[in-house]
Amino acid sequence: MLELSPKTNLLEENDYRYSLQDVKDPVLYRDVYDYDEIPKVAFNHRRVPMSMPEDIWITDTSFRDGQQSINPYTPEQIENLFRLMSKLGGPYGLIRQTEFFIYSKRDREAIERCMSLGLRFPEITTWIRASREDFRAVRDLGIRETGILVSCSDYHIFKKLKKTRREAMEMYLATVKDAFEAGVMPRCHLEDVTRADFYGFVVPFVNELMKLSEETGIPVRIRACDTMGYGVPYTEVALPRSVPGIIYGLQHYSGVKSENLEWHGHNDFYKAVANAATAWLYGASGVNCTLLGIGERTGNVPLEAMVMEYASLRGSLDGMDPTVITEIADYYRNEIGYPIPPMTPFVGRNFNVTRAGIHADGLLKDEEIYNIFNTEKLLNRPATVAISKNSGLAGIAYWVNRTYGLAGEKQVTKQSGLVLALKDWVDEQYEDGRTAALSNEELEKKIAELTDGKLKL
Repeated sequence: MLELSPKTNLLEENDYRYSLQDVKDPVLYRDVYDYDEIPKVAFNHRRVPMSMPEDIWITDTSFRDGQQSINPYTPEQIENLFRLMSKLGGPYGLIRQTEFFIYSKRDREAIERCMSLGLRFPEITTWIRASREDFRAVRDLGIRETGILVSCSDYHIFKKLKKTRREAMEMYLATVKDAFEAGVMPRCHLEDVTRADFYGFVVPFVNELMKLSEETGIPVRIRACDTMGYGVPYTEVALPRSVPGIIYGLQHYSGVKSENLEWHGHNDFYKAVANAATAWLYGASGVNCTLLGIGERTGNVPLEAMVMEYASLRGSLDGMDPTVITEIADYYRNEIGYPIPPMTPFVGRNFNVTRAGIHADGLLKDEEIYNIFNTEKLLNRPATVAISKNSGLAGIAYWVNRTYGLAGEKQVTKQSGLVLALKDWVDEQYEDGRTAALSNEELEKKIAELTDGKLKL
């Protein structure tokens, strides 16, 4: 039949009604996922339309997925990170939700601490085992939405659950009904969707979820989980690896609205950020992230990266405060003791530090030449240089001006006596076999010696 699409305002065929294919043997896509080879990217040259939603946002799983790969946070640490996350998300709540475990006393204390702050965003949600008791526990805490694991690839259905597709679907649907009876909105986590039979299981299953939702009047949120990081953002890629294809299919063949569609990705193949941005572009309102990308194996989509992606795609931060990203990084480094790799974009100590003399010369002439954007304004992180054997006169001059806040006529240049003397001293250090960059403390001590203590921080 033909229907007028409210999304495109065009007449579209709506005859696609995919039914469950209850296969005898698991479909493991061995031509793509040969375990002894690097996974292959297959193309079928089918394009789907780009269709970014009117509203897009970020959700967080730092206190659920993120905690599975590091030492658990204390309730106090979760409260402080929750507060910072709310500040980063701004007055419009662009960091919309975050999810918690509820099983231990510490879990519940963390939830109570965050609830007591009275912050509107991020909304507190949970992740639970699929049981009636857990649904009642969520309801009693006053939480309206919870995540439920609904594994959808045959790797999980046949190998982990030891069930057929029909048995798995019936189990999942019964669980969702329990959530509805408890008055809780379910968020169904389609685990391992990038290895699943999309039209043989995923779409028929989600269609049944949409029917239940319509019957009960309770929305169902769908989280498409790229559990192993196999998703790819390229156009014309074949399912099940196509991120555009997954998002389009869930909308076009299962009727999932953008506001109820979310992407959750992992970074095993360095594609987490690109895949999340692609999910936005093709119709998902939500992308699920963790602070600093901390998560299972190689990690999740870094939340701070998607703040930057949002601003890039929308042309505005829309009230988000990116300087809080630096506060969050400092909190992890100083309070939690988490060692952030120094080259990590936006949060690493050296993400906007250059060691190359030619780059430092450019920074000295105009910072914009070699800095990605005004990192001092947007992240409270001025561009700087590390002094080593490759820094040259320009690097030393730039470092002195930045470190001591020298501006205008007070700035030193490559020809200044102090810079020339420092350069001679630096060269001497490396002539003796040194390889490491000089520390700020070493440089400050030498400057105090050369200026008789007149140049001070």
